[in-house]
Amino acid sequence: MKQVFVDGSAGTTGLQIMERLRRRSDIRLLTLPEERRKDEASRREIMNDADLVILCLPDAAAREAAAMIRDPDTRVIDASTAHRVHPDWAYGFPELTGQRDQIRAARRVANPGCHASGLIALVRPLVEQGLLSPDTQISCFSLTGYTGGGKQMIAGYESADRPSLLDAPRMYGLSQQHKHLPEMTQVSGLRVSPIFCPVVAPFDRGMEVVVPLFADGRLTRTAVTDCLRGYYTGGTVRFVDGDSEDGFLSANALRGTDIMQLTVAGNEERLLLVARFDNLGKGACGAAIQNMNLMLGVDEYTGLVLSKEVSSC
Repeated sequence: MKQVFVDGSAGTTGLQIMERLRRRSDIRLLTLPEERRKDEASRREIMNDADLVILCLPDAAAREAAAMIRDPDTRVIDASTAHRVHPDWAYGFPELTGQRDQIRAARRVANPGCHASGLIALVRPLVEQGLLSPDTQISCFSLTGYTGGGKQMIAGYESADRPSLLDAPRMYGLSQQHKHLPEMTQVSGLRVSPIFCPVVAPFDRGMEVVVPLFADGRLTRTAVTDCLRGYYTGGTVRFVDGDSEDGFLSANALRGTDIMQLTVAGNEERLLLVARFDNLGKGACGAAIQNMNLMLGVDEYTGLVLSKEVSSC
């Protein structure tokens, strides 16, 4: 039985991962007593005893924790931003060309960012297949539930006396320095960072990433649709035709699942590429569990929620 340790299990993503792994009979979940949870020697020992460690820490702490792991047989998934564009870490999005085999073989895997997952899923196939030049200047609008902001943001939104400003969607990342931009650019195959507009809204879980594009001779609605449909043929990322909500696309439609749905809307002149998923599912803990399964040699979809007829996970 494989032994897994989650470092940073008190945070939002860590708690979700721990909850899911406790349900698994094929994994032994290693834990530390509360009084030793922040003790460096105890953490070092348990991480080097584990078959796989999942880091759910701030960037600097994740780098420090990764450096503590010296056992060559201990494999690591980092859920922070720290290693997502690091050349020695595999990028944990199995549905991209060649990536599944890299993850299976990797000792170190960086879990993708939530916003980044949507943009990369939409743009990478177009760049790979020559429909979109790597030099194209694009923009991206992303709407997310507040649970992606961590404990402090969750507490603010769920407070009985929260400020009225939290009752409306709020833009952030206004300086165009959002921490997901490096991976959004590099992994999607772009040479120019997109203009990125993330928005947090007063709902708990769900995400909707939109990439608007002008159609041209090659980049038609039919061509983009065919490209995305052919690139993703099942599993956690799925192409769906049109919308099914009377002309609306809700950002929380896939709450509680680990799937991502891609849609192409618009017309023959202006296209809207849309990715919808749960920011704590395919955008965080679901992605980590999928990568863990691949790294441990078990069925990739073990423990994942692959049906949208659910309300929690």
